[in-house]
Amino acid sequence: MPPAPAVQEQPHVAPHVVIVGAGFGGLACAEKLGRTPVRVTVVDRCNYHLFVPLLYQVATAALSPADIARPIRRILGKYRNIEVVLGEARGVDAQTRTVTLADGSVLRYDRLIVATGSDYSYFGHPEWKTLAPGPRTLQEALAIRNRLLLAFEHAEVTGDPAAQDALMTTVIVGGGPTGVEMAGAVAELARRTLARDFRRIDPRRARILLIEAGPRILSTFPEPLAIYARQALERLGVSVLIGQAVEAVDAGGVIVAGKKIAAGNVIWGAGVQASPAGQWLKAETDRAGRIVIEPDLSVRGLPGVYALGDTALAKDENDAPLPALAQVAKQQGEHLGRNLVRNLMDGTPVPPFRFRNRGNTAIIGRHAAIFDFGWSRLKGRMAWLMWAIIHVYLLVGFDNRLRVALQWAWLYFTHQRGARLIMGDVEPQKKWE
Repeated sequence: MPPAPAVQEQPHVAPHVVIVGAGFGGLACAEKLGRTPVRVTVVDRCNYHLFVPLLYQVATAALSPADIARPIRRILGKYRNIEVVLGEARGVDAQTRTVTLADGSVLRYDRLIVATGSDYSYFGHPEWKTLAPGPRTLQEALAIRNRLLLAFEHAEVTGDPAAQDALMTTVIVGGGPTGVEMAGAVAELARRTLARDFRRIDPRRARILLIEAGPRILSTFPEPLAIYARQALERLGVSVLIGQAVEAVDAGGVIVAGKKIAAGNVIWGAGVQASPAGQWLKAETDRAGRIVIEPDLSVRGLPGVYALGDTALAKDENDAPLPALAQVAKQQGEHLGRNLVRNLMDGTPVPPFRFRNRGNTAIIGRHAAIFDFGWSRLKGRMAWLMWAIIHVYLLVGFDNRLRVALQWAWLYFTHQRGARLIMGDVEPQKKWE
């Protein structure tokens, strides 16, 4: 009787985690999964991780794009179990557990993590986006920088005083942290950096308007800090308009309360909407497009799928939505990454996520910032110093931290911004009525 054939053991296949989006949440999750017995694929439509909170400094020529962006492969290359794919997710089949990318390729997953971020909401007016870009991507930040610098160049060569005034007017829509920081940075760019660079115009006469539809700016901060921020902006020469909504935007400016404000630049910073991930997931979403998730960050009704950061509607212990902040996304990514390995290996449930507030901050200008820790508040020079230290620390990579620290030191002592370059084709000068 011939011997029975030997039974061949099937090779062990590591469970596969697909992470869509390499922002703060997706990147933090991937790093926690690095060097674990899990195969990880990170998909992003850009090849770099972007430090979004400092985009407004690229838009106002204080920093260069390379200062706040770092190649994803450079960050994750040290982890042999992580693969990076340049692509854009377009659909998910929850039955077959597959993700379809824009180029038609398909990735099978055991767990899917969606962390695709957010964009500005134009409140039913998508046509305003090209007229009033917001600093949400590097391309948008560079477009704003080009337009700001070009406005002063055009004002220098025009002989019409009314046209000069219009060109040197910048309108920032939205009184949240981005709008406040942008307004302060534009004021410092005009009144300090560009002050001596022109012969026919005086950039110090530039008009900067911050328009907020609500009753006050910085509504997520305690009112005393918001009052301080408004006073600091006004000391920089920023005009703050409260309780006035923008009714229309065109190539020549905005209409507010039925009145036309001619402006060389309109910059958007009002309202946030989630990426369209909820649509291609066919998941339950709120009015802002955020995906409804459970306390363990899983997507309701989609087994094996999780959502992080601005894409997700996460709530605190008081059932209030968590803010769209980098620290929220990063903590969620770290929490999920730490617990997902055990969930895959032995079925241990992912515990509920608990957000630990490490403070909310905004900078208004030189020596002026606010910091709200919940249990304590700071404003002025000390808050400004803490803001700088924390933002340098949070940048990915020692070289980025060193470059930004040196750029800020140079700006502090000289008021000069080293990234004042107009890139691409020069736009034609506007004709002002």
